[in-house]
Amino acid sequence: MSKIVKMDPGIVCFQHCGPKVFSFILPRRCPVCDEDLERANFALLPFRVPYPFIRASQYPCAVVIKPTSGDFLNDYYNSMDLHIGVTTSTGTIVEFDKHGLRKHRSTHWNQCLLLDQVPIPWREHWDTTLWQVCKQKCWSAKTYSEDNHNCYSFVLTFLVTLAYGNLSEAARNRTLFCEKFIVPRTTAAGKYISLYRKLKQHGFYEHRNK
Repeated sequence: MSKIVKMDPGIVCFQHCGPKVFSFILPRRCPVCDEDLERANFALLPFRVPYPFIRASQYPCAVVIKPTSGDFLNDYYNSMDLHIGVTTSTGTIVEFDKHGLRKHRSTHWNQCLLLDQVPIPWREHWDTTLWQVCKQKCWSAKTYSEDNHNCYSFVLTFLVTLAYGNLSEAARNRTLFCEKFIVPRTTAAGKYISLYRKLKQHGFYEHRNK
């Protein structure tokens, strides 16, 4: 079993007597009306809520983000900084931070969001371009600046050099790239994170239409 499966808490949704109910496991009895669910008719059959996070090493030639510290489910809030990186065609993670340019397969990227991924015909060009950018002397621990020369600078420089359609065009502008590729993913993930934390606190959650 892969680590990404183990990290997925497996949130279940069903609808029996009224509101949609979310929980980590399907309970024997409905938490709303207490009816035995083994014999009940469902208005909405139980299904597993899609897990929005990925293991970066399993997504070659991709752009990925994660919290700078901690993970999304337990530690992330909207005001926190995010860290961005890319993967090679073999799933090696390439990132730039205060330690300089690093290439590895760290488990720290086992719960991240996928921003985009190029198709197989682009993989050779992706790797070639990535190594060209990595060879630039500006990506070192000494040149790193949290505000002006950071992980975002590295990834956007690479994407512009890659010349891959809308992804590279958006990378020419930090704000535009954030609006088009980061905000939609973090917003969607935020709903899952909020639901997960409610279930951790209460065991189940009822969603009633207002």
